[in-house]
Amino acid sequence: MISWLFLAVSLWGAAFTWNALFPITRGMRISAVSFAAGWLTSELALHHVAWQAAATLVFGLAGAFGAWPGQIGLGITVLSWLGLGMAQIRAARAGRVADDALREALGADYRERVLPERREELGDRIDWRRIVQPLPLRTADVERVKDIRYARERGIDLALDVYHGRNPGSNRPVLLQIHGGGWVMGSKNEQALPLMFQLAAHGWVCVTVNYRLSPHATFPDHLVDVKKALVWIKENIAAYGGDPNFIVVTGGSAGGHLAAMVALTPNDSAFQPGFGDKDTSVQGCVPFYGVYDFLDRSHAWPHDGLQGVLEKQVLKGSRDEIPELWEQASPLSHVHAEAPPFFVIHGSGDSLVPVGEARVFVKALREKSREPVAYAEIPGAQHAFEIFHSVRTVRVNQAVERFLAVLHARYALAQRGEAKPAPLLH
Repeated sequence: MISWLFLAVSLWGAAFTWNALFPITRGMRISAVSFAAGWLTSELALHHVAWQAAATLVFGLAGAFGAWPGQIGLGITVLSWLGLGMAQIRAARAGRVADDALREALGADYRERVLPERREELGDRIDWRRIVQPLPLRTADVERVKDIRYARERGIDLALDVYHGRNPGSNRPVLLQIHGGGWVMGSKNEQALPLMFQLAAHGWVCVTVNYRLSPHATFPDHLVDVKKALVWIKENIAAYGGDPNFIVVTGGSAGGHLAAMVALTPNDSAFQPGFGDKDTSVQGCVPFYGVYDFLDRSHAWPHDGLQGVLEKQVLKGSRDEIPELWEQASPLSHVHAEAPPFFVIHGSGDSLVPVGEARVFVKALREKSREPVAYAEIPGAQHAFEIFHSVRTVRVNQAVERFLAVLHARYALAQRGEAKPAPLLH
């Protein structure tokens, strides 16, 4: 009996490993299951090896290997470990892929353009204590100011958090983080924490915001709220040590969509009801695994799951009923020559948002924008891969910080009258 149980456990573990290596993207429900099963496995491959090894030892001591089902299970388990090793090796490639993307967009010497006083912060070292304990626990050198109200909409208080170093100084670059969750769930409390802690510890001021969620909210309510948060930042962030004139926006999934919309629609009165005179421009955008075309003009989606969510909960109408809103809500429709610099990041193993979304969006940006457009397609990365510390998260976040440091150096030099334009990508 113990041998058969071990065989079943081995098959179960091997299925998770297989799914991490070869995620399923067909069909809304099965792709969601594939994401749920593969997300932690692909990011915490070594942790899975550790617990499987412990379980295997327990089964071995219980005599599971004395019969042929247990022996087959042991073979399957060893193959599963090899697969997890492959997943870890693939994750380690993220740093090279991201660095190549920056070299292509910014030039091979891009690291030399970082301000000298910031170069020491941009190392390639991995803190393995973070990898072993992946949850983004609070760090002593970063302070979080919680639940600052920036607006009130339809009886709902909208709040934001500010992260900064214990000695914030003044005129520090600012990052605006927008959470994901399919426009219907999520909050400012749990996403992009590794990136914000990293940047805040290195002198940035990071702001993460809540916004109204569907089905209570109907687009563009989500975007309007984020733009109001941006206005609040420009008017108040100096009190927390931030520079209101240098703000970069980022976000993942639905947050990636909203980040791209913020970057591409500065001062657009259609998304700024009652505050159309306020400046909502940003100096850069780093969207993670975002949705960029609600109309799916490139046929990147293998199923109609997104269409159903948008139609029933977010836009509250079909493409035939309200085609203008579907068009208006798509970042792809707003690409233009004056777009700020972009660093688009998407995983090749994303089960929830197809990587084709990013490829088409980047192509359009590169054809029209006068600014650099970097694109890193991270090998094997699932949706939401960077929510907690992993080798892949660390490597990608290091690249993001280097990209932002180059943008900030260009801004700082311009302030001194010494600006040198970054090479363009065409």
